[in-house]
This record gives sequence, C-alpha cells and structure tokens, in this order.
Amino acid sequence: MARNRVIYQSEGLFVSSGLSSKTSGEHKQLKRVQSANYSFEITRQDVNQFGQLARIDALVLQSPTVSLDFSYYLADGFNESALGFYMQGNGAGNYGPSTSGNFASGQMISSSGRNFFIVTDSESIDLNNNTGTTAYSGKGVIGIGNGFITDYTLNAAVGDLPTISVSVEGLGFNASSYVMNGAVTGFNTPAINPTSGTKFYTGTADYVQLPTPTSGDGVTALRPGDITLSFGGFIGTGGTPTSTIDGSSDAINIQSVSIALPMSRTPIERLGSRFAFARVTDFPITATMSVNALVNEVQARNLADMIDDGAERDITLTINAPGTSTPSVRYTFRGARLDSESYSSDIGSNKSVDLSFSTQIGGANDQVRGIYFSGASARAF
Repeated sequence: MARNRVIYQSEGLFVSSGLSSKTSGEHKQLKRVQSANYSFEITRQDVNQFGQLARIDALVLQSPTVSLDFSYYLADGFNESALGFYMQGNGAGNYGPSTSGNFASGQMISSSGRNFFIVTDSESIDLNNNTGTTAYSGKGVIGIGNGFITDYTLNAAVGDLPTISVSVEGLGFNASSYVMNGAVTGFNTPAINPTSGTKFYTGTADYVQLPTPTSGDGVTALRPGDITLSFGGFIGTGGTPTSTIDGSSDAINIQSVSIALPMSRTPIERLGSRFAFARVTDFPITATMSVNALVNEVQARNLADMIDDGAERDITLTINAPGTSTPSVRYTFRGARLDSESYSSDIGSNKSVDLSFSTQIGGANDQVRGIYFSGASARAF
C-alpha cells in the first residue's frame, strides 16, 4: 500500500563499521535520533561551441557532493563509539584521560569512510517494534556511501536536553528496497570504489544486511541538572573566574555550554579517477568550547597578566546518569586557552558573560591537546 506521508516513527538511522561492511553485526542503529536530513548535488560543466547558443552537453568533472546532517540526544557514548570516535574506558568506571588516543583519532586517519542508512517502514508503523526474520521485508532504504564526519557539536543549556549535531559528507547515494526472500537477504550498498568510480555492488552476494531494529537500552537522555563543568587549573590565574560550576556557593551560574569539533577534509583527485581517491583531514584541527553564564561575583585580574599567562589547562565537562552520581559521559578539553571574554548588560536582563576557549589537535597520536571522551557504554566495534 502506498504511503501518504513519512514521519519519524517509521524511520531508523544506521551506520556501518567500514566501507565494505555487509553483515548485520557490522552495523549499528543509532539511538535517540531527533532529525536526519540528506541531499546530493551534481556539478556539471556546460559544453558550448560557436554557432550554437544552447549547450550541446553538460559533463560531470567533479565528484558529486552527498550531505547528511543528523542530531540525537546525548546518552551514554554508544552513538559516539558506533560513529568511530575513540572512547576512553570501557564502561567499567575508567573515566580519566588516557594517552591511547583522543576523541577524534578514529576520524582523522585517512580511510574510505563509512556507510549510513535510513530505513523507512510503512505508514503508521513503529520501525523499532518490528522483530523477527521479516522485520525489514519490503522496507525502503536510503543509503549514503563513503561518508566522512566533518563536524561534531555538543549543545547543552538550561531547560534543554543535551544534544549532539553531526554533519557528514559522502560520495555515494542510492535508494533501494530491503529484500528478504529465503537465502537472498539485504539491499544494494551505496559504497563506491573511489579509484575506479564504480559501485561496490556486483550482485546479491554483496547485499548489505542490518541488525534487527530496537529502541535501544540504557540511558534514555541526560539532563542539564546533572552537568558539572570544572575549569581545573584556571583557578587562581589571570585566565578565567572560579574553578567549578556545580551549584556550590562559589560557582558561576552557567546557562549553556557547547563544544564544536570541526573536521574538514580536502578531496584529493588525480587523472584517470572519476572520484576523489582520498579525503584527507585538514590539519590542525581546532576544537572550541563556548560557555555562557550569569554574572554574580567578579574576580580581580588584569589583561596584561592574562596575556603573559601562556599556560594550557584542562576543562572537564561531566554529565551523570539521571538520579545517580555515576558519570554517563565525560568530555575532557585538554590544552585549553582562553580566547575571549565578553560581558553583556541591559535594562531588564541579567548581566551575562560569554567565555570562549580553544585547543588544537595535531594528529591522531596527539596525547597532549584535544578532546578526550569517555562513556558508560562499552565500545561498539
């Protein structure tokens, strides 16, 4: 039966562990997804000639640009691990920074990307309630192949659930139907061989299979009231006011905090290749943290001292699981420097301050600066 519309109840977002992943065990369904938008753009070069006004052809000279943007509520780190970010600890209480790798390490190593899939069920049907061997039979699948994450942003504010926004750029795109017919199960992969520009799919033996849809267990969502933000070594210096923002008497009144991790990539092309054969990370990566707070107390400090203070310090953002004192996720912003401090005051509003910090990540093995992440969820792959 034809659908009259598609709404969020009928859709699910999945990600592969690698470009050539096929089996259900090599894919994960992302949890707590709130939005998913995708598009593609084909750039063509017009071919004209003397004696004829209209173009005689329009040739594709550059790789098409496929974009995917999605958001989800931050929970326990499951999605971060599934997306290929490096997690500290394994859910057993190891929440401290480690020298093993920073949060972006898994994204910075040049590879062929991952595949993303949006599965659509029939109208008025909850996708996550479909179970059994025919859970996907006849379902529509949108595929984005060779996808690289180009931006990861956390936003947490008073009155809102902490939310993650992710941007992806890919090479391949297709729409197919999930086949479940005896031994033939799955759908066509959108992945493309970057060198030859040909499809990975050559027959039913290359069909992709997804795990059974599920609503996901664990933490449903995190709350702003369970967030603590510690400036650590910034206390007592010319850098920033106070040390801990946790509701204590000497705390400043944080209203919002955001962490942005841009990871732009440059496509490398060559003669004889239809697509970019590699998408390399643009270094260095500069991660930023922005904090907005209501002003209560003002500390004595001097701009000249702040300029002379060139030390790099750590800022830690911890969010506990609801109703507990156990961390669900923790971000450690290592090697931070204060970039700006801005005050705002007007009639009718509380005086506020905006603080901006930044740190640079030099590479996948940078063990001094960058973002370090730990979560209660075990590593997905």
